[in-house]
Amino acid sequence: MLQRSPTEHRRSSTGFFGQDESLPFTNSLLRKQDLIPAKKSAETERGSDLWTEVSSAWKIISTVSYLCMRQQFWNMSQPLRGVTSLRFNQDQSCFCCAMETGVRIYNVEPLMEKGHLDHEQVGSIGLVEMLHRSNLLALVGGGGSPKFSEISVLIWDDAREGKDSKDKLVLEFTFTKPVLAVRMRHDKIVIVLRNRIYVYSFPDNPRKLFEFDTRDNPKGLCDLCPSLEKQLLVFPGHKCGSLQLVDLASTKPGTSSAPFTINAHQSDVACVSLNQPGTVVASASQKGTLIRLFDTQSKEKLVELRRGTDPATLYCINFSHDSSFLCASSDKGTVHIFALKDTRLNRRSALARVGKVGPMIGQYVDSQWSLASFTVPAESACICAFGRNTSKNVNSVIAICVDGTFHKYVFTPDGNCNREAFDVYLDICDDDDF
Repeated sequence: MLQRSPTEHRRSSTGFFGQDESLPFTNSLLRKQDLIPAKKSAETERGSDLWTEVSSAWKIISTVSYLCMRQQFWNMSQPLRGVTSLRFNQDQSCFCCAMETGVRIYNVEPLMEKGHLDHEQVGSIGLVEMLHRSNLLALVGGGGSPKFSEISVLIWDDAREGKDSKDKLVLEFTFTKPVLAVRMRHDKIVIVLRNRIYVYSFPDNPRKLFEFDTRDNPKGLCDLCPSLEKQLLVFPGHKCGSLQLVDLASTKPGTSSAPFTINAHQSDVACVSLNQPGTVVASASQKGTLIRLFDTQSKEKLVELRRGTDPATLYCINFSHDSSFLCASSDKGTVHIFALKDTRLNRRSALARVGKVGPMIGQYVDSQWSLASFTVPAESACICAFGRNTSKNVNSVIAICVDGTFHKYVFTPDGNCNREAFDVYLDICDDDDF
């Protein structure tokens, strides 16, 4: 579980949960004149120097003690606000935040909270998934004080009338094992368990359409194409490092037709993503050094992108809306941006200009490195996606971290990358009804 760590950010007015988050603070805990005697003689002067050192040490100790007490008081006065998971919606214009205190829904640009479900309504939530910008949410219980089970997916209809939370829960899918991921499109919902994936018609008169056995999938890896033209589903294959692709439109419900398989990596898949039209799939292995892209029609490898040389855990891979760029975040605290439409923009190893090299480093030399990158707190997991283009030659990437921070960077084709915005989304109050 990804947990938000406490931050020092404060609001000057009453907090989101109705508590005053501003506390008085002063640096003048002790006055020197209260501790240092007047200068009289050499011996007294030496004593004065000693008193000065003692007073300085005492001031530091007192200040640290005060800050510790102040932090402990603030921690006790705040409700638990741990973030358990984050997800963008299908077009990356919104993101949803599953928390120990419920659910929050945010608009990305401009950043604002569009609505929330509090703890009294839904308890602590482990997973939440949006359906575009509609009133439907998929909820899975989790965290420290769940109201719903981790083996069930509940569909919340916020447009449904009624003050009681039961009035807004319109569907429930229950299984025998914990739900690890949920994906939705306008006509289907996909529910991922550790060794099985279920596909249902949705939202009207839901019925089970498909059931796929998978390799052990503890992260619930899966992606579903949102396009109206292509109903593509991708998940880890039975063979180590492979991907399975299923065209839900051409596969008949109830049949067990074999999905197409791509041998993507030598070790287990750790991250997978489809572009908006469903024409390209990107994946990374547990090693996390390479991201490979494949054509979903021909199954051929299109390009290999190098995140770095040290192993890393990738949190997120996302395509830009027109598939011209790709971004990826990892536990190294760096968000990398790669060019896909014009791969000449990506950096190459200096050895690539040497010519022929030995087979041991040939793969390293041929890889393409990110054209731009930026950093976020390494200890805080994050998801990333592309924002709206501000101009033809300026693009933006958004990073949302579990520590409650929002980062927006703009980059140009020449690799120049600068921060444009920073905020703490957990400290933003309701701006509109959800």
